[in-house]
Amino acid sequence: MSSATSGRDRRRVVVISGGTNGMGRTLALARARRGDTVVTIGSDRAKGAELMADARSEGLPGKVDFVRADLSAIEGNRDAIAHVTNAHHAVDALVLCANRQNPSRAVTVDGLERTFALYYLSRHLLGHGLTAALSRAPAPVIVNVAGVGMTKGRIHWEDMQLEHDYGMIAAQLQAGRANDLLGVAYAAAHGSTVPYVLYHPGFTRSGDLSPLSTPTRVLLRLAASLFARPVERAVAPMHAFIDTPPERPLTAIDRATSLPLNLATLDPSAAARLAATTEALLAGVT
Repeated sequence: MSSATSGRDRRRVVVISGGTNGMGRTLALARARRGDTVVTIGSDRAKGAELMADARSEGLPGKVDFVRADLSAIEGNRDAIAHVTNAHHAVDALVLCANRQNPSRAVTVDGLERTFALYYLSRHLLGHGLTAALSRAPAPVIVNVAGVGMTKGRIHWEDMQLEHDYGMIAAQLQAGRANDLLGVAYAAAHGSTVPYVLYHPGFTRSGDLSPLSTPTRVLLRLAASLFARPVERAVAPMHAFIDTPPERPLTAIDRATSLPLNLATLDPSAAARLAATTEALLAGVT
């Protein structure tokens, strides 16, 4: 950590995808309490209005803005990037939280599997799209909240859109492993200017369970009440990442444990392959 950038009293611009639910929402209000300007990006206009109303009712010293965007759509990400960069010359922190479970396979307006598009591709687009604004901040950072440290799941190179063998868990795990590789590829290209943090908060009392069946929601809520970390505890380390970004291009944290960067799930050759595949996919879609 750099002592020159470790002061907690500096006011920042913090952009949070998935900022109206769970960890993203908790972080947004906490950063506003510290005086930061917080831009939350989400698809639910009512939840965005509720978040801003809560911020106003608390009389927070910082400001909370809401950008309504469908982050499962390529154009939705580009619109959100344009909104942020038009409003802010520099962005201090980008926190990537947006995710949604899909019990059955769903396809976006771009023809992409929805979990892949929202959980992975939006994070690729937002990170790269806001790199210039992040580079203008004195101590920027990207924090990708996913599942680093887990070894389950894989990239289905032969069927990344899971057209032939879709499963909700398989889709979530694939996107999680893709985010690991996203961090590796981004850090290789931009990490000397914009450090990248892969953060796995562990099982947390957070997230939108509404897409799931009623029995599944009941079981998950019961499990969360017994075993999950409170959302405030899961969010706490993220303040340190924002206030004092790591000096290394890439940092991987599984709960409170710093992980070695030579894990098989952080393979640089696989990261380069995914980056090239993603660029080809985007070129084909657009």
